[in-house]
Amino acid sequence: MTDETPDAAANQQPLRPEAEVLAEARRRSRRSFIGLGLAGLAGFGGLRWLFSEPNDEGMPHRVRKVLDANGQLSHAYFKQTRLAPEFARARARTPRKNGTYGLKSELDPATWRMRVQGYGTGQTREFTLADVQALPKVEMVTELKCIEGWSVIVHWAGTRLSDFLARYPLATRSGRPIDPLNPPADLAPYAAIDTPDGKYYVGLDMDTVLHSQTLLCYEMNGQPLTPNHGAPLRLVTPLKYGIKHIKRIGTIAFVDTRPKDYWAEMGYDWDSGH
Repeated sequence: MTDETPDAAANQQPLRPEAEVLAEARRRSRRSFIGLGLAGLAGFGGLRWLFSEPNDEGMPHRVRKVLDANGQLSHAYFKQTRLAPEFARARARTPRKNGTYGLKSELDPATWRMRVQGYGTGQTREFTLADVQALPKVEMVTELKCIEGWSVIVHWAGTRLSDFLARYPLATRSGRPIDPLNPPADLAPYAAIDTPDGKYYVGLDMDTVLHSQTLLCYEMNGQPLTPNHGAPLRLVTPLKYGIKHIKRIGTIAFVDTRPKDYWAEMGYDWDSGH
């Protein structure tokens, strides 16, 4: 007796011989191996093609083109009227140290100076922290975002870089003061910012330089900056990832061509916006 209905018994397929099953398995394995091999060769060929051209700012040219395309998209989204969200001060926390590039040399706050090279003039001026602090103080509570995936809300205080350039018009060939909403025709297209020892450096387009939330920052969470966080003066620009927030500013130069950028040379897009 059987529990199967007559129809079920009729539809049941006969068992295949074991030798036939093994032969089919071997055929399928060979096809899979050949397919994987061809895919691997194609991938290897693609990598050779990708890396076959000379480097462009530390990266293969074709990789740099992809990164630049990402940067162009980010920059298209960047506007003077777009502001990073601000938060209640009670939510501010101290960010992690996260990197010592450009901070390993000894710092003497009494002798520190920020050197600013004028655009197309060859003129270089030096500024003390007191010179920066004499300008209007701006405070904001914004989110510092890291390319590693973490973020933290921080209370920053300093002066707008645009206010500094309005008082000291070193970013125009003519020496004309800058109105961020109506920039003069002879405005530099880029700024290059380095630490005093030159070990860390970022490049900024002038839209970022003139943004109302881009600060020359000297306080964090109500206290002067510590050496680990960029004392005596650092950059804060909350529409960019933290890799652009250079600590311990040493030199600012206004230039015609896109400046080198530490992390862009390490494989990140030059714009670094989010």
